[in-house]
Amino acid sequence: MFLPSTVTTYGYTHLSAGDLLRAERTREGSEFGQLIDRYIKDGRIVPVEITINLLKKAMEETIQLDQEKFRFLIDGFPRNQDNLQGWNSVMDDKVDVKFVLFFDCSDQVCIDRCLERGKSSGRTDDNRESLEKRIQTYLQSTRPIIELYQRQGKVRTVDASRGVDEVFADVKALLTKQG
Repeated sequence: MFLPSTVTTYGYTHLSAGDLLRAERTREGSEFGQLIDRYIKDGRIVPVEITINLLKKAMEETIQLDQEKFRFLIDGFPRNQDNLQGWNSVMDDKVDVKFVLFFDCSDQVCIDRCLERGKSSGRTDDNRESLEKRIQTYLQSTRPIIELYQRQGKVRTVDASRGVDEVFADVKALLTKQG
């Protein structure tokens, strides 16, 4: 995908909440691995304390390695009100959320793309049943968070139903505009 290299070009470090959770799920000796696995397979949102801890740790490690890397694009978080409250509680005095990059497309496009990805990703949640649960979770829990950020004027929407090149051009333009 184009996102990680693009954000690096613009001075961001890309952190995927899902990637961090999947890595923790399989990490030797993880106390949360089985719990994370159950939540992901059921299409549910992992408890906020776990996700925030992983994000905070990744941010701290990145800055410790290079103090110039203090701008982050956090992918897939917050996903519900509990996530947002936890984020605000732990990170509000440490970070300044500039904007939310929202990739908008239909449920069917999401399902088709994830099913295609599932042919080679090895992800246990890239199946129709999990995807349909994830869409319901999105509609009930995540969409209200996006609407909250929209009311704050912080959402930048990209029509993600189009081809990669068109979406890529929109993302580059938004990141250039944001500075």
